[in-house]
Parts: sequence; structure tokens; C-alpha cells
Amino acid sequence: MIGHDKTMNTNSIETLRVHLEKGEYWPVALLQTMANWSIPGEECHGRRFVYLIQGEAFDWLALAERLVLSCEDLIPSSDRDNLLFDGVLPDDFDREQFKDLLGIDKYRAYLNYYYGIVVEEALHLAVELDLNKRFVSNGHQYSRDFTNDIFKRIYSLGYVDLLTQFREINEKPFTTEMHISELKEFTYWLFKYRIMNSDKARTASDTKKGLDQLMMMKAPTPTDSEDSDFVQIVAMQSERRTKK
Repeated sequence: MIGHDKTMNTNSIETLRVHLEKGEYWPVALLQTMANWSIPGEECHGRRFVYLIQGEAFDWLALAERLVLSCEDLIPSSDRDNLLFDGVLPDDFDREQFKDLLGIDKYRAYLNYYYGIVVEEALHLAVELDLNKRFVSNGHQYSRDFTNDIFKRIYSLGYVDLLTQFREINEKPFTTEMHISELKEFTYWLFKYRIMNSDKARTASDTKKGLDQLMMMKAPTPTDSEDSDFVQIVAMQSERRTKK
């Protein structure tokens, strides 16, 4: 099955190149290729790519990088750099197409990634900035590592305690060293931990804090519809928690 998937994805890349050579608008061709992509991760171009985190969260930029590297000669260099370094599609791309081109399943997985990793990381930053502001206002001249304080504020447990749980659940030996893909997996696990262990009001409040931080940072998103769709995610998670 894995070999079959690799063959399918190799064919997908060849098809992508054909479409680009024919002059098809590259963001459309790229997203259509993503919609048909089936491998959750692979070794390619001398590195490890992970596209689907915990079988649920679709890292579309990781897959975009892998695909662009396979046809970088067919994509304008400025567009390519904007996508790979800033996560930005061209201004003339219709952002409303993003969801339709990815398809329902991939788009839902993208929302999992957006809220489970992008927003969760922004929440960490927002809390860190709050803690640092209070720290400085109390007369301290230099900042410090607030990692443990951030985790206790958001999850009511310290960093090491949560990392230990994460390692045990995944049957991995304890270490604080993590590759970028594993760090994303840990962040997504933290998101799910927060959803399952916080009441609905606290979940919404913390998520809004992360979204507000992203807004202040003017962080780019490929579509404008994340906010409304997240209500469905929270409702689904809350329903699962109630049933348990």
C-alpha cells in the first residue's frame, strides 16, 4: 500500500509539472495536487517531511515546500520565496478557492493544524508576553525563561510533566530534545489536552487570545474562513468530552 501511495504521489508530481508547463496558474495546480496527496510523511531532498501530524493535522506548508522543490523551475522565484518563507500565496489568488481546491477532508485537517499548532503557538507567545510585561513592571531589568509558567498558566501543569505524559503516550523515552516535526506533534497534543481538560468558556477565551496575537502579528492565512469554522471544532470536541 505504501509503495502504491508513493507511485501515486510520484505521478501527482509529474502531473503537476505538466499542468505548470501548460501555463496553469500555479497555486491552483499546487492545491489540486495536495488534494490528491496520500503519503503522511517521507524522506525527500535529504530531509524528513511530515505532512499529517497525528493522523489529523495537515501541514500544508510542509507539503507545499516538498512540491515546490520538485518544480521550482516552473514557479516564479518571488512567488516561491513568498510561499516558502512567509506562507503567502499571490495577492491575485482567490482565497475563497483554498477550501474548495483542497477538498473537505484536507481542509478539515488543515483547520486542525491551524488551530492545533499555529494558534496554540500564538497562545504560548501571548501568555509569554503577558508574563514578561508583568515581570518587567515589577522592577526586573532582564527577562527569563517563562516556559514552565506558560504551561502552568494554560494547562495547569508544568512543561516537564506534560512532556513526560506525551512521551509515555507515544511510548518514547524521555528527552527534552525534539525535531521540528516532533515539536509540532507535541504542540498539537497540547491543543487536544487543553480542549479536553478546559471548560468551553476557557477554551474559547484562550483560543481567542491566540487568534488576537496572530492578528497583532499580521500573520498570513490562505483563507479568511478559519474563525467561523473553529466553532464547529470546539463543539465537536466538547461533545466527545461530554459523552466520555
